[in-house]
Parts: sequence; C-alpha cells; structure tokens
Amino acid sequence: QDERTITFHLKKGVRWHDGTPFTARDVEFTYRYMRDPKTPTAYAEDFLQVAWTEVVDPHTFRVRYEKPYAPALLSWALWVLPAHLLEDPWRKGVDLRTTAQNRHPIGTGPFRFQEWKPQEKVVLVANPDYHRGRPYLDRVVLRVIPDSATIFLELKARNVDMAGLTPLQFARQTGYPAFTKFFEKYQYLSNSYAYLGFNLKDPRFADRTVRWAIAHAIDKREIIEGVLLGLGQEAVGPYKPGTWWYTDRVRTFPYDPERARELLAEAGWRDRDGDGVLEKDGKPFRFTIRTNQGNSVRIQTAEIIQRRLRAVGIDVRIHVVEWAAFINTFIRKRDFEAIILGWGLGLDPDQYEIWHSSKTGPDQLNHVSYSNPTVDRLLESGRRTFNRERRTAIYGELQRVLAEEQPIVFLYVPEALTAVSSRIQGVEPAPAGLAWNFIRWYVPKEWQRYTR
Repeated sequence: QDERTITFHLKKGVRWHDGTPFTARDVEFTYRYMRDPKTPTAYAEDFLQVAWTEVVDPHTFRVRYEKPYAPALLSWALWVLPAHLLEDPWRKGVDLRTTAQNRHPIGTGPFRFQEWKPQEKVVLVANPDYHRGRPYLDRVVLRVIPDSATIFLELKARNVDMAGLTPLQFARQTGYPAFTKFFEKYQYLSNSYAYLGFNLKDPRFADRTVRWAIAHAIDKREIIEGVLLGLGQEAVGPYKPGTWWYTDRVRTFPYDPERARELLAEAGWRDRDGDGVLEKDGKPFRFTIRTNQGNSVRIQTAEIIQRRLRAVGIDVRIHVVEWAAFINTFIRKRDFEAIILGWGLGLDPDQYEIWHSSKTGPDQLNHVSYSNPTVDRLLESGRRTFNRERRTAIYGELQRVLAEEQPIVFLYVPEALTAVSSRIQGVEPAPAGLAWNFIRWYVPKEWQRYTR
C-alpha cells in the first residue's frame, strides 16, 4: 500500500506452545524489542525505518515506514516473541537472554521444545496443535557434534539420519553400496559464499593495491578443484549466481602470481634481505589468517592460500579457533588480521548490514570495517525503490564497485551437500533447499527405529 504501509492479517487460531493465543500484541512487542538500543542484534536497522505501528485488532497489525523500504516485507519474516512471557521482564530492564525462555523456548512452530543438554543435544517433539497440521515426525533430536569427521563417523554408523557432507565425503567416501543402501545424497548450489576477509584498519590491507595483489596470488580454481572437488563455483561478488540481481560483468582477478609481485612492488613491498619475505619500512609482510574449528574446507582453503601467498613473498600463519571463541574473542572485537569465513545469503539483494560504513560496531556485521561513500550511497538507494529494473541497476553497480575495491577476496560459492537416511520419505528438493517441507517428512512404520 503506497510503498510505505504494510497491513498484516494474522492467521486466527494460532497458539503458543503453552496454549496462549498468538496475537498482534506479540508482533508489536517483538518490534519494540528489536528497536531497543539495549537489544544485542545486528538487525535493528530494519525496524528503525518504521515511522509507527498499530495493533488494529488481535489479528491485524499495521506498519508505516518513513520512506519506501524495499526489504520491508522480508524483514518481518522474523521469530516473534511471546509478549505474555517476556514483555513484563523487558519493561523492568531484565536481559531477556537470562530468562527461562532462553533455556526453555516457547514458540508457535511445528515442534515443541522438550530438552536441551548443552554440548550434547536438543530434543523437539511434535506440536499437535500446530496451525498447519501436526508434523508427521513425532520427535527430532538435534545432536551437537563439533567436527565434520566425527559427524561422518556417526552418519556411517547410522547413529544420525541427516547431516551435511564435506566435498571429499560426498564425492569419494559415500559411493560404496553399504552407504548408498541406507542414505540418499542431495546437492544444490548453496545460498552462501566463502571469502578471505581483511581487517581494513590495518594499513597493509587498507592499501587497495595490496588487496589486488593478494587476489591475483590466489588460485580459486585450485581451491574449487582441490578442496571442493569441483563442487562449487568461483565467486566474483557477494551474490548467488542465477538470482535476478546477480551480474558477472565485473572486474576479475585471475590467478597471476607475476602480476601479484608487480603490484606488491608498486605498493612498496620488496625482499630487501633475500629471505623470500617482502618488507616495507623494515617490517616483513607477515600476517595470520584465522578461521573456525570443525570446518575442514575452510582450513584446507587457508592452507592453499598460505602456500600461494608464500610464493609471492607473503608469510602467512593459520590460527584455527573454536567457533564461540572465534566470534566472541576475534570477530566481535575485530582482533584479527585476516579471516576465512562465509556469508549466508537472503532472498533480497539488500546488504546494508554487511557493507555500510555505519555498521562496523562489535555487534554489527561489517566485520572488515569497510567504508566507501559510493557503496553507502548505492546501499541507501537500493532499499528506497521497489522497481526491479532500478534495483537491478543499483546492485549491479554495487557489485562492480566491490569487485574493483576487493575489500575481501570473494572465493567460491559451494554446493550444499547433504545425506538423508533412505528411511525418511517425503523429501522434496527445491531451490530453497531440502527442509522447506520438513513437517511432511515421515518414516514408514516398518522402517522406524526409534520408539521413544
């Protein structure tokens, strides 16, 4: 409505897991919580665009924006919080992360929370009152397993029924009859990409010529063929190939170590003492790449990058860190020189939170501290129009600027690789992935193994 107003008509008969009706009051409370400066979220910006909200009646909620906001509808695809449980504590200044809801969540979804054993498992049970009908599966156990090798061992032992696979496992370790008898394998281009990110507050990486050199020194095809075993595509920007906003008409940096050496020399980096490592102002070009434990693909990617950069005179060390420490100690505090990470991609091209210069704080998503007025302007323009042709042009230009700037080295878009037990029926692969119809997955009675 007029590109600034959305009226939501909430489905009637929806109930929270404790039996309380779900209403517009819950939506309004969640909105206010997301806007609260004390709420630790990277997505407050979506809700700060709102001029006012109105609870029209228990099942009607209206939102009015200050200006047209293209990601508006998608931004409301959020997990709504139960006002009857959390609004009073929030008004009293209680950190909602410390409430019982954080340990025993009450939702409206197809499965109810039953049990959480930290570092071991989460147990969910079917919600008989789910508004789209009771899910077919009675119980779902989400096991916490810290590394891909152990996950694979448990999969082969049939102690888990569904798991992601590494490229090596998918391509070379799951083709034998004893595996194919019990599991189906699925693959599709993931909604994600991997990247080598720089701390752009570091003067070495603030120099675009150095970033260009590093991009030329990395052989992306070597990573895709050697680590992904061909199960992926080269990334040239922050979007998934095949989406309406994607373009590959951007500057690329093909593997060219000689050009990398020339660019490093232009930036003042030379091997003056003959030890094979470049120096500038008496300091060797040496830095550490950090990545997360349990992800063999990222670790192997780091090792290839380490070898290729050593060949052009840059000494790289690798630091593999447990995930929570990686995020809390290094990413949030910006305590890194370089990182290998990935971004999951949404259903809208808006990437304001990742690239805008105002989003470099500890709980925000511009981890690399990138700042570019042109990029800021494009991000701001892209969210102010609903015209697809106009947005395509804006985000095409954004991709061209990011490709030219190389604030990060876009590495690859991996294939999503999953194994699902052959006992499970109803799996229907779709562009959105596998789990879109999870509530209709089932196991025929004669194949059921779990009775409790």
